[in-house]
Amino acid sequence: MGKRSGRGIVGTAGWVILIALAVVAALYGAYRYAVATNGVALLDRVDRLAGGIQGTRLALHDGRYGPHGAQRIEVVAPDAGPPAPKPVVVFIHGGGWHSGRAQDYRFVGRALARSGYVTVLAGYRLTPDGVFPHMLEDGAAAVAWVRANAARFGGDPDQIVLMGHSAGAYNAVMLGLDPQWFDRAGVPAAAIRGVIGLSGPYDFLPLDTPSTVRAFGHVRPAEQTQPVRFARGDAPPLLLLTGDADSTVKPRNTRALAAALERKGAVVATAIVPGLSHEDPVIKLAAPFSRDRRVIDPVLAFLTAHTGASAVIKPSES
Repeated sequence: MGKRSGRGIVGTAGWVILIALAVVAALYGAYRYAVATNGVALLDRVDRLAGGIQGTRLALHDGRYGPHGAQRIEVVAPDAGPPAPKPVVVFIHGGGWHSGRAQDYRFVGRALARSGYVTVLAGYRLTPDGVFPHMLEDGAAAVAWVRANAARFGGDPDQIVLMGHSAGAYNAVMLGLDPQWFDRAGVPAAAIRGVIGLSGPYDFLPLDTPSTVRAFGHVRPAEQTQPVRFARGDAPPLLLLTGDADSTVKPRNTRALAAALERKGAVVATAIVPGLSHEDPVIKLAAPFSRDRRVIDPVLAFLTAHTGASAVIKPSES
């Protein structure tokens, strides 16, 4: 039998690698499209198949904090760890205030539960049923529900961090900056330990997209809808993370709000991650894409710094 050439072996291996890389790139592109078009349930399924469920449990499915069908609550919790109450992260989904479902973001809850946090996924009224300020009233009502029910799931009602992506980041940040919504809902300011905004719109006047016009176009003056107008020195600590390749919500939103908060003396951390698109910060919370630690690491560092817990379950390497 003739000797196989090294060039042939290397060539075959090279083609296999190239094909594998092409498949991965195509899949990642598909997940970006899924998030952009609110097909996030696909990402949640992939996370489960990739082992994302390890160390976590769905503690509450299809809970309700109000009578509207969108006022839904789901809870994802660690399935191990010390018995002491754990900090609670309330995650608010994006979707341009017109689409999205809380239950499709269980992968976010699992990513945080693996590190010892109880995560509440909160839905809210969407347009046309919900326009400003309904999303903020709903967010405050969801947090009031968390205060009343967190102990049932091992959560600490006095250690709550708000977190959201895109439109959900807007909701979370506005709730953290404008105290009237929590005041009305009976949520004490001291219970809110921090706010995390991923790819959020914070300074977007004039309203120039159909989704912003539908959600905010009726408000006069329009400035009262803008988080940047509510920057204050005594705001809860904030982490504002976005990608420098975000062409949907430009990084200037993050820069503008961070600058306004810094001028007021607030505690704010900013991360503008090279190469990430609008969808990437939430995609990077799902296995197997969470191997890229540029989103989850700053999120966990912020949570550790501003709550009384540290990671108790190693995040999945899957």
